[in-house]
Amino acid sequence: MPERTPRTRMDDLTVERVLRVVEAIPPGRVAAYGEVGAIVGVGPRLVGRIMGTWGSSVPWWRVTNASGDHPLLARALPHWQQEGIAVKPNGLGCRMVDFGADLEQLRADAAPALAELCPPPLGASGTGLGVPDGDSSPSTPAEPRA
Repeated sequence: MPERTPRTRMDDLTVERVLRVVEAIPPGRVAAYGEVGAIVGVGPRLVGRIMGTWGSSVPWWRVTNASGDHPLLARALPHWQQEGIAVKPNGLGCRMVDFGADLEQLRADAAPALAELCPPPLGASGTGLGVPDGDSSPSTPAEPRA
C-alpha cells in the first residue's frame, strides 16, 4: 500500500498564522490561496477553509484563487474599488500580474507577526512554522529525527 502524505491539522496556530499573513497583504494588492499557504506551510484548500470560517476579521477580499478570481466578488468589489483593484474583462476577479502582491515582500512583512506566535523548532531553517506535531510546549526541544 502506498504511504499516505500526512494531512496538516487545522489547529489554532495554523489558523492564526494564515490570518496574520492575510493581514500583511498590502491594500491594493491580492494574494492567491496557494501563495498564502506557501508562506504558512499549508495547502491552498486549507487556506480557503480557514478564510471561509475565520476570515471575516481580516481583509478577506485580498485573497483570490491563482487566476485572480474571487468567489465573493460582489461583496469584495466595494473594497477593491476603494483600494484601486480593477476587475479584469471577464468580470470574475483581477489580473494577478497587475495586482498580485510581491511574495518576498509579503513574506518579510508577515515574518514579525508570525514570529510572535511561536519560535521555529530547533534545527529549522527559520521559517517559523511552529513546533513539531505532538509537542505543544515551545520551551521543550524536539528530539532529533533519525
